Amino acid sequence: MSAYRGRIAPSPSGLMHLGHARTFWIAYQRAVSAGGVLIFRNEDLDPERSRLEFFRAMLEELSWLGIRWQEGPVLSPLGKEVGPHAPYSQSARGEFYLVAWRELMARGDLYPCACSRKELALAASAPHGHGVAEQIYPGTCRRALSASEICEWLERGPAGANWRFRLTDGEPIAFTDNNPGFGEQSFVAGRDLGDFPVWRRDGVPAYQLAVVGDDAAMRVTEVVRGADLLLSTARQILLQRALGLPALEYFHCELVKDADGQRLAKRHDALSLRALRAEGWTPERVLASFST
Repeated sequence: MSAYRGRIAPSPSGLMHLGHARTFWIAYQRAVSAGGVLIFRNEDLDPERSRLEFFRAMLEELSWLGIRWQEGPVLSPLGKEVGPHAPYSQSARGEFYLVAWRELMARGDLYPCACSRKELALAASAPHGHGVAEQIYPGTCRRALSASEICEWLERGPAGANWRFRLTDGEPIAFTDNNPGFGEQSFVAGRDLGDFPVWRRDGVPAYQLAVVGDDAAMRVTEVVRGADLLLSTARQILLQRALGLPALEYFHCELVKDADGQRLAKRHDALSLRALRAEGWTPERVLASFST
C-alpha cells in the first residue's frame, strides 16, 4: 500500500447533492488510483446545524454510490446503525483543537475580536481573482497581546471570546494544484485574505483550525475539495506553517452548477441524492452525470 492518504469530509448539515457526490467520488478515485487509504471524517462542528439523520444519510448514500473508505464510521448491513465514529467526528475532537489553539496563543498569533456581524459587514470586500469576493477584516480589534494577557488566556482557555489568527501582511502563499485546470495558485496575505476566525466565543473551534488539526493528526497527504475553497486552502497553509505541520497536496474540483449557472448548495433539494434516487436514478446514472 502506498503512503497516499486522502479523505472525504462531509458536513451533516443537510442532504448531499450532486456537487458533493462528484467531489467525494473524485477523492475516492484518486485514493484508489494511488493504492492508498481513504478516510471518512464527519465534520459536525456546528451544533446548531448538524443532525444525526443527515450523518446517517451521508453514510448510506456514499455507500450506495460505491464509495468505500478504510478509516472512519461504518454503516451496518441494515443501514440503521453506525459503528464507532467518535475519533473521526469533529464534535468529539475538541481536545485536539485546544492543543492547537494553545500553541498559536503561546506564539502570539491570536487576538480576541469583539466585532459584531453588522460591523464586519461594513468592511470592504476585495476580489481575489477566483470569482468570489473575500471580505477582508479591517483589523478593528487587531493588536498584540502582552505576555501577561497571553498567560491569563492560556489559563482560562478560549471560551468567551472570538479569536482571530493574525496574518503577516504581504506574506505570499503559493502551491501547485494537482488539478491541471487550476495549476499554479498564489495569494498574498492582507490583500487576498485577512485575519480569520479560529475559535468562537461559545467554545466551538472554527472550521479552518479544526481541519488543519485533523488533516495533520490523520496523516492526510492530499486534500480533494471544491474550487470554492481555494481561499480556505491559503488560510490552512498559513496555519500549517505557524504550527510547524507538514505541507499537504491539493486537488480542487470544478464546481457543479445548476441550470441557472449557480453553484449547487444544500438548498438545492431537487438535486440532492435523496431526491434523485426517489426519481429512479441509479448509481450509474449519477456517475455518468459527472462527465456531462
